Amino acid sequence: MTTKLSRMYGMDMFTDSGKFIGNAQDFILDTESGEVVRVLLEPLPASKEEAKRVLREKSVMYKNVKSVEDVIVVAKVQQGE
Repeated sequence: MTTKLSRMYGMDMFTDSGKFIGNAQDFILDTESGEVVRVLLEPLPASKEEAKRVLREKSVMYKNVKSVEDVIVVAKVQQGE
């Protein structure tokens, strides 16, 4: 699946069962491969402890994204996995 990252900012995110989980606010990229690794539901804060919390509680692994059209659909998994 290929799409512009800028198009994904602010998109609604839903599980594949239809539950709204938030909006795409930030992204973590693998700089070597150029691939998205995580989608964050909050911007990544500067504080190390707060960043850990956001990664654990307010992010979704991109490998769990099933579709990016009008919304982002992710497999039903725990956030942060």
